Amino acid sequence: MSVDIGGRLRFIRARQKLSQRALAKRAGVTNSTISLIESNQMNPSVGALKRILDGIPMGLAEFFALEPESRRKIFYRSEELTEVGKKPISYRQIGDNLFGRSLQILKERYEPGSDTGRVHLVHDGEEGGIVISGKLEVTVEDERRILNPGDAYYFESRRPHRFRCVGGKPCEVISACTPPTF
Repeated sequence: MSVDIGGRLRFIRARQKLSQRALAKRAGVTNSTISLIESNQMNPSVGALKRILDGIPMGLAEFFALEPESRRKIFYRSEELTEVGKKPISYRQIGDNLFGRSLQILKERYEPGSDTGRVHLVHDGEEGGIVISGKLEVTVEDERRILNPGDAYYFESRRPHRFRCVGGKPCEVISACTPPTF
Protein backbone atom coordinates (compact mmCIF):
# COMPACT_ATOMS: atom_id res chain seq x y z
CA MET A 1 0.00 0.00 0.00
CA SER A 2 1.53 3.29 -1.09
CA VAL A 3 0.80 6.47 0.88
CA ASP A 4 0.88 9.79 -0.96
CA ILE A 5 2.53 11.81 1.81
CA GLY A 6 2.97 14.84 -0.42
CA GLY A 7 -0.67 14.85 -1.50
CA ARG A 8 -1.89 14.47 2.08
CA LEU A 9 0.36 17.29 3.28
CA ARG A 10 -0.78 19.57 0.45
CA PHE A 11 -4.47 18.75 1.18
CA ILE A 12 -4.09 19.47 4.91
CA ARG A 13 -2.07 22.64 4.35
CA ALA A 14 -4.65 23.96 1.87
CA ARG A 15 -7.50 23.06 4.21
CA GLN A 16 -5.76 25.08 6.94
CA LYS A 17 -5.37 27.95 4.44
CA LEU A 18 -1.60 27.99 4.94
CA SER A 19 0.94 28.85 2.27
CA GLN A 20 4.03 26.66 1.95
CA ARG A 21 6.05 29.54 3.36
CA ALA A 22 3.74 29.96 6.39
CA LEU A 23 3.81 26.24 7.22
CA ALA A 24 7.60 26.15 6.79
CA LYS A 25 7.99 29.07 9.21
CA ARG A 26 5.71 27.41 11.80
CA ALA A 27 7.57 24.10 11.46
CA GLY A 28 11.09 25.57 11.41
CA VAL A 29 12.00 24.17 7.98
CA THR A 30 12.63 25.81 4.61
CA ASN A 31 9.71 26.35 2.27
CA SER A 32 11.63 24.41 -0.39
CA THR A 33 11.46 21.38 1.95
CA ILE A 34 7.66 21.69 2.06
CA SER A 35 7.59 22.07 -1.73
CA LEU A 36 9.78 19.00 -2.30
CA ILE A 37 7.70 16.86 0.07
CA GLU A 38 4.40 17.99 -1.50
CA SER A 39 5.66 17.17 -4.98
CA ASN A 40 6.86 13.76 -3.69
CA GLN A 41 10.45 14.58 -4.67
CA MET A 42 11.54 14.17 -1.05
CA ASN A 43 10.45 11.51 1.43
CA PRO A 44 10.68 13.02 4.95
CA SER A 45 11.87 11.08 7.97
CA VAL A 46 9.27 10.41 10.66
CA GLY A 47 10.88 13.08 12.84
CA ALA A 48 10.83 15.68 10.04
CA LEU A 49 7.20 14.88 9.22
CA LYS A 50 6.23 15.16 12.90
CA ARG A 51 7.95 18.56 13.13
CA ILE A 52 6.04 19.77 10.05
CA LEU A 53 2.73 18.42 11.37
CA ASP A 54 3.35 20.15 14.71
CA GLY A 55 3.16 23.40 12.73
CA ILE A 56 -0.43 22.64 11.66
CA PRO A 57 -1.01 21.22 14.49
CA MET A 58 -1.81 17.56 13.76
CA GLY A 59 -0.54 14.23 15.04
CA LEU A 60 1.02 11.49 12.94
CA ALA A 61 -1.90 9.11 13.62
CA GLU A 62 -4.46 11.62 12.33
CA PHE A 63 -2.26 12.37 9.31
CA PHE A 64 -2.03 8.72 8.28
CA ALA A 65 -5.71 8.03 9.07
CA LEU A 66 -6.72 10.81 6.70
CA GLU A 67 -8.36 9.78 3.46
CA PRO A 68 -8.43 12.89 1.28
CA GLU A 69 -11.02 12.53 -1.42
CA SER A 70 -10.06 13.69 -4.86
CA ARG A 71 -13.72 14.07 -5.75
CA ARG A 72 -16.41 14.23 -3.09
CA LYS A 73 -19.70 12.45 -3.47
CA ILE A 74 -22.60 14.81 -4.24
CA PHE A 75 -25.76 12.71 -4.11
CA TYR A 76 -26.86 10.14 -1.49
CA ARG A 77 -29.72 7.65 -1.54
CA SER A 78 -31.70 7.18 1.67
CA GLU A 79 -29.97 3.86 2.41
CA GLU A 80 -26.54 5.55 2.09
CA LEU A 81 -27.12 7.88 5.06
CA THR A 82 -24.86 6.92 7.97
CA GLU A 83 -26.45 6.19 11.35
CA VAL A 84 -24.48 8.06 14.03
CA GLY A 85 -27.07 7.95 16.82
CA LYS A 86 -28.47 5.23 19.04
CA LYS A 87 -32.01 4.30 19.96
CA PRO A 88 -34.37 5.88 20.84
CA ILE A 89 -32.93 8.76 18.79
CA SER A 90 -31.73 8.17 15.24
CA TYR A 91 -29.29 10.59 13.60
CA ARG A 92 -28.80 9.72 9.92
CA GLN A 93 -25.91 11.76 8.54
CA ILE A 94 -25.28 12.72 4.94
CA GLY A 95 -21.87 11.25 4.14
CA ASP A 96 -19.87 8.75 6.15
CA ASN A 97 -16.67 10.75 6.48
CA LEU A 98 -16.91 14.44 7.37
CA PHE A 99 -13.14 14.90 7.58
CA GLY A 100 -12.34 18.28 6.05
CA ARG A 101 -16.01 19.27 5.91
CA SER A 102 -17.41 22.25 7.79
CA LEU A 103 -21.11 21.33 7.71
CA GLN A 104 -23.01 18.34 9.09
CA ILE A 105 -26.55 17.59 7.89
CA LEU A 106 -28.74 15.10 9.73
CA LYS A 107 -32.14 13.48 9.38
CA GLU A 108 -33.16 13.02 13.00
CA ARG A 109 -35.91 10.77 14.35
CA TYR A 110 -37.01 10.92 17.99
CA GLU A 111 -39.29 8.20 19.37
CA PRO A 112 -42.15 9.44 21.61
CA GLY A 113 -40.80 10.63 24.96
CA SER A 114 -37.14 10.42 23.93
CA ASP A 115 -34.76 13.28 24.62
CA THR A 116 -31.09 14.19 24.40
CA GLY A 117 -30.69 13.85 28.19
CA ARG A 118 -31.05 15.84 31.39
CA VAL A 119 -27.62 17.40 30.92
CA HIS A 120 -27.90 20.10 28.28
CA LEU A 121 -25.64 19.87 25.22
CA VAL A 122 -22.96 22.54 24.78
CA HIS A 123 -20.41 22.68 21.93
CA ASP A 124 -18.84 25.13 19.50
CA GLY A 125 -20.68 26.27 16.40
CA GLU A 126 -24.20 26.90 15.23
CA GLU A 127 -27.13 24.63 14.48
CA GLY A 128 -30.56 24.82 12.99
CA GLY A 129 -33.33 22.54 11.93
CA ILE A 130 -36.88 22.24 10.68
CA VAL A 131 -39.50 19.86 12.08
CA ILE A 132 -40.91 17.57 9.39
CA SER A 133 -43.37 15.56 11.51
CA GLY A 134 -44.39 15.20 15.15
CA LYS A 135 -43.71 17.70 17.92
CA LEU A 136 -40.28 18.64 19.23
CA GLU A 137 -39.64 20.52 22.45
CA VAL A 138 -36.46 22.60 22.09
CA THR A 139 -34.86 24.18 25.16
CA VAL A 140 -32.07 26.73 24.73
CA GLU A 141 -30.85 28.13 28.06
CA ASP A 142 -34.07 29.31 29.77
CA GLU A 143 -36.18 29.47 26.58
CA ARG A 144 -38.40 26.52 25.68
CA ARG A 145 -40.71 26.03 22.70
CA ILE A 146 -42.74 23.17 21.29
CA LEU A 147 -42.24 23.11 17.54
CA ASN A 148 -44.74 21.61 15.09
CA PRO A 149 -44.21 20.47 11.49
CA GLY A 150 -42.83 23.39 9.47
CA ASP A 151 -41.49 25.20 12.55
CA ALA A 152 -37.73 25.69 12.86
CA TYR A 153 -34.89 26.61 15.24
CA TYR A 154 -31.47 28.22 14.83
CA PHE A 155 -29.00 29.12 17.60
CA GLU A 156 -25.36 29.24 18.70
CA SER A 157 -24.48 25.77 19.97
CA ARG A 158 -22.42 27.05 22.91
CA ARG A 159 -25.75 27.98 24.53
CA PRO A 160 -26.90 25.00 26.65
CA HIS A 161 -29.63 23.15 24.75
CA ARG A 162 -31.81 20.05 24.77
CA PHE A 163 -34.30 18.34 22.45
CA ARG A 164 -37.33 16.19 23.44
CA CYS A 165 -40.09 14.49 21.46
CA VAL A 166 -43.48 15.37 22.95
CA GLY A 167 -46.76 13.72 22.07
CA GLY A 168 -47.57 10.17 21.05
CA LYS A 169 -45.96 10.19 17.59
CA PRO A 170 -42.31 10.08 16.53
CA CYS A 171 -40.77 13.40 15.55
CA GLU A 172 -38.60 13.88 12.47
CA VAL A 173 -36.25 16.82 11.95
CA ILE A 174 -33.82 17.85 9.23
CA SER A 175 -30.94 19.67 10.90
CA ALA A 176 -27.54 21.14 10.13
CA CYS A 177 -24.65 22.16 12.35
CA THR A 178 -21.27 23.68 11.80
CA PRO A 179 -18.70 22.48 12.57
CA PRO A 180 -19.70 18.80 12.59
CA THR A 181 -20.13 17.51 16.14
CA PHE A 182 -20.55 13.72 15.70
